[in-house]
Amino acid sequence: MPERSFAKEVKQLRVGAGEVFEGEGILAVTKGLLQSGVSYVGGYQGAPVSHLTDVLNDARDILDELGIHLETCANEAGAAAMLGASINYPIRGAVTFKSIVGTNVASDALSNLASPGVTGGALIVLGEDYGEGSSIIQERTHAVAMKSQVWLLDPKPDLKTIVDLTEKAFELSEATNTPVMMELRARVCHMSGRFEARDNVAADLSLNNPIQEPYYNQDHISLPPSTYVQEKLKIEVRWPAAIKFIAKNKLNELHKGRVKETGLIVQGGMYTGVIRALQAFGLADEFGKTDVPLLVLNVVYPLVPDEIANFCKGKKAVLIVEEGQPKFMEHEIKSLVLDRSIKTKVSGGDVMLMAGELNGEAMLRGLSDFFKKHRSAETALGPIAKAVKEMDNIQARAADILGQPVPARPPGFCTGCPERPIFSALKLVEEQVGKVHISADIGCHTFAALAPFNLGNTVLGYGLGLASSTGLSSMMKRKVVSIMGDGGFWHNGLTTGVANHIFNQDDGVLVIVANGYSSATGHQHIPSTGTNARDMETGMSIEQALRGIGVTQIERVDSFSVGKMITSLKRAITSTRKGLSVIIAEGECMLARQRRIKPKIAAALKSGKRVERVRFGVDEETCTGDHSCIRLSGCPTLTIKESRDPLRKDPVAHVTNGCIGCGNCGEVAHAAILCPSFHKTTIIQNPNLLDRMLFGVRSRVIGWLQGGQAA
Repeated sequence: MPERSFAKEVKQLRVGAGEVFEGEGILAVTKGLLQSGVSYVGGYQGAPVSHLTDVLNDARDILDELGIHLETCANEAGAAAMLGASINYPIRGAVTFKSIVGTNVASDALSNLASPGVTGGALIVLGEDYGEGSSIIQERTHAVAMKSQVWLLDPKPDLKTIVDLTEKAFELSEATNTPVMMELRARVCHMSGRFEARDNVAADLSLNNPIQEPYYNQDHISLPPSTYVQEKLKIEVRWPAAIKFIAKNKLNELHKGRVKETGLIVQGGMYTGVIRALQAFGLADEFGKTDVPLLVLNVVYPLVPDEIANFCKGKKAVLIVEEGQPKFMEHEIKSLVLDRSIKTKVSGGDVMLMAGELNGEAMLRGLSDFFKKHRSAETALGPIAKAVKEMDNIQARAADILGQPVPARPPGFCTGCPERPIFSALKLVEEQVGKVHISADIGCHTFAALAPFNLGNTVLGYGLGLASSTGLSSMMKRKVVSIMGDGGFWHNGLTTGVANHIFNQDDGVLVIVANGYSSATGHQHIPSTGTNARDMETGMSIEQALRGIGVTQIERVDSFSVGKMITSLKRAITSTRKGLSVIIAEGECMLARQRRIKPKIAAALKSGKRVERVRFGVDEETCTGDHSCIRLSGCPTLTIKESRDPLRKDPVAHVTNGCIGCGNCGEVAHAAILCPSFHKTTIIQNPNLLDRMLFGVRSRVIGWLQGGQAA
């Protein structure tokens, strides 16, 4: 049950030549793939491209008509390896996953794919998750492209450009026998737009027309002596062919302007930010017509030397607008300019933000510093200084109105998240047995590293929570507790963590957070969900997999049963029995559950059927003000309010209307101090006769008791 359905939007994928396509960036990329005649598509979910596989699953009838094979891959390495189908056969394939962490996982397969090269076009659509909105470490794909000699596209944020480059990427791949990467930032994936479509293309070889005979070529195997030949082909044949193709097809864009002395060389993905800054300076209009010359690099690797040299010649200074560090493009362009004895001053990291996202403010300040540093009569500094001053004034006014710095809003668990009580239990266990080292993992459960839990000493990668504990497991006074999500377990935790632990007879405690989905990326199905993306039963379970490789100490605990979770954790941590103890903490992701049950509830209410829902509250007179429910839960619906009792100064706990009745607050409070202040309320809609009779009796009894109390 993915986070959202594209069932309506995928109808746009059927539009043909001459018709207008309108939709999101992810849908546009999908349309580009269909127009390119792909034979197979695969991927592993990851922001900001996690919905690409969701779109393809919703468009399965179109894929079936075209004979396209769709694969939901176990991890990014599996997705990249899938492109091996294009090494020997003239079939086009595409895969998608998040970068840079996903690209790192896929690195081995990418190396072995890039070395022999491909016969059919191979495209890797990457979510370039970089900057302030990123959910991962701050690195870029550029280094991977350079390492493996894979061409890297960075299309400007425009749907027509993205779709055109998707098609050209396959042509470039086939013209150079090299895989191609195309990176898309979060804003590009979710931007909307229009473009004139082309017809979808059915591949010559596909599910509808299978390959008849296997093909063998020893030169396509990454094994000496072939690898030495492959390396020479990369540099002496494929690279020059790529430069020739990029130049001939004008994949990069030259925007001429009236200014002669300065110019900007821009990563394609940075184009709109540059144009907005130039607009603020009065150097560009709202349609993108610019006074300052721009060389927009929709292909950032490899660079085309003649394009760079011709753009730089005759100019006083050129600015490289490149996001992140190291400045790969800047270093290469400076070297090229020096080698060709071009007198142009190349600027970049000296004025632009060295690390971090080039957002609106960073772009405005960086371009302003460049024009100040390389003054020209063609670019008036007055409007530039005015634009920067206006931005400063807006920030100052905002600070004055607020009266204090904007409070930080770090990410956290959702209301009713089944992962929250696991870490509440861990906090309570630490109070009894002492502090334990916790090897954390990637996923929603990583939020436990933040307040109010502050649990998790290290995070090394997706599915690597247990693997990252092995250096300490034999040296710590208490057993190391490792955390792993069910998504990470199937991604690679089963092999790198569990199998390794059993093989080496390591000691430790593993908590597998089993919420049923790959929740952080949009509730995609995983092997233990019970069904795959096609709603076919899988028959796979985490417990079966664990027992299959030799784990014997396994407990399954309901995530919301804080008392039972405490008992299980304490027993595992203090046990003198050696080996790996596994606790499978089970609780369905509450967002997915709400999405699943809400239509059923709405239908029941509409038909007049009886419906119950639960929420919790706090008795103000009983609440002591200890607030352990808040400290040990952190639920967004748990807050404090002033007591109505004039004799009490301390605020009391309060449950807001956002409560969905998971019961975690009461569970935590009872486990911590046996708090009696929480009460459970059952709200009945469309009550039956018995409900009405009971309500009448209860109301009279309560009224009588209240009257007696008042007296």
